[in-house]
Amino acid sequence: MKEILINIFQSIWNLLLAMSPYLIFGFFVSGILNLVIPREKIGTHLSGNKFSSIVKASIFGVPLPLCSCGVIPVAAFLRKEGADKGSTISFLASTPTTGIDSILATYSLLGPLFAIIRPVAAFFSGIFAGTLTMIFEKKGKEKIHFDNNIINTNSTTLNKSLNFWDKIKKIINYGFFELINDAGKWILIGVIAGGIITFVIPTDFIHQYLGNPIISYPVMLILSIPMYICATGSIPIAAALILKGMSPGAGLIFLIAGPATNTATISFIAGKLGIKNLFIYLFSIISTSVIFGIIVDQVFYSSGENFNFINTGMSMFPLWLQTTTAILLTGLIFYSLFNNFVKKHFNKSIQPNNNKMNIILKIPNMTCQHCANTIQNAVKTIPGVEKINISLNEKLIQIEGEPDRDEIISIIQKSGYSIEK
Repeated sequence: MKEILINIFQSIWNLLLAMSPYLIFGFFVSGILNLVIPREKIGTHLSGNKFSSIVKASIFGVPLPLCSCGVIPVAAFLRKEGADKGSTISFLASTPTTGIDSILATYSLLGPLFAIIRPVAAFFSGIFAGTLTMIFEKKGKEKIHFDNNIINTNSTTLNKSLNFWDKIKKIINYGFFELINDAGKWILIGVIAGGIITFVIPTDFIHQYLGNPIISYPVMLILSIPMYICATGSIPIAAALILKGMSPGAGLIFLIAGPATNTATISFIAGKLGIKNLFIYLFSIISTSVIFGIIVDQVFYSSGENFNFINTGMSMFPLWLQTTTAILLTGLIFYSLFNNFVKKHFNKSIQPNNNKMNIILKIPNMTCQHCANTIQNAVKTIPGVEKINISLNEKLIQIEGEPDRDEIISIIQKSGYSIEK
């Protein structure tokens, strides 16, 4: 038993070593993107029910480091600020499937073929879903208004006023703390699951049942559609299954459909964009994943099952760099998990401060630390805010000081969240 556990741990550690240099660099680049491409700026390009807006939404979505959870409030914000349904659907389809960090991590475990075809598939799925939505939406049905005044109080202006070291701090905070806080748990689950699959599940079993696309494609779709898994966390699971004998195309289906569809996204699209558009979205994701899955299988099998296409990035970095980045990444993930545990179980409930003016609001769709950070960063820009307390358990925000209550409600809603009255 001891030997089995050691071997499993070794498999998990090997996966972590392979991914960590790419992830650390990817998180840093993601922090830079967050600084130079604020989401409010994206909104100015996505209004108007036209094909160019859909293309722009997909282009913006591919590199952005937002997972299935983080993309929902951003999509809600864009929708409120003038993005049409086609652009919103396009953004929702292309964004969670990939990102700078996951593209690099995909290369680390699955090589150049997957690293190239995954963002291409994400871009295509955004175009496909957005175009179908635009076609089926009746012309003139939407009354779209874009509020350009928000640009004067948003992060675009704030980012320009930061000095060099403040910008570095913001890049590090977003890339290595907010993003890892958002995706770290899923990366850890993915690496552990991948390590267990690599060691425990027999190759013959996977090859027999999942080597055939007729079986593996539907199985991956059934598993992926309701599941919440981030674009990066899905990689080690797909890699382990492929290297055990699963069809590479089925692995791509898991990498596309897993991050793009889950119960939260399904609920959001149904409620905010309509049941018809939900079916369009699901049809587009399923169609895209299957089409590109077939393409990957054709390339792989026509090459004589050449694994150089899907397994080349793992030995590019020296062991000392892999080990250093693996320790750093593990430390950051466990720090975020510990921090969230403390906040969840030991933070006191929000209580009114009788010595100061308090505004307490309930935000029912504030579900994770990423949501809390987004709301806090938005609210603290309002004049008169002295202190902000957030309770995720109670879904409450308490603002101390003398800000305008309506302004607070407005900026929270513009961030993509609702206020319970």
